[in-house]
Amino acid sequence: MRTIFDVQQLLKRYGVFVYIGNRVADLQLMELELKQLYQSQLVEPKEYQMALLLLRQQIAIEKEKEQEME
Repeated sequence: MRTIFDVQQLLKRYGVFVYIGNRVADLQLMELELKQLYQSQLVEPKEYQMALLLLRQQIAIEKEKEQEME
């Protein structure tokens, strides 16, 4: 797992499609869905950790972009 697209594909396997229209909100909702899948023991710990890391990195990048635009 290397990209947000990979995380989206992981969620898609379980019927989770996320699109709100706001990139940061999309990523945060993906994180919540991922946590629920992990708590339900549907996602392996290593896969969960990598996906969570990718999502949090991308959230930080997107928030930084938003601040630069202000």
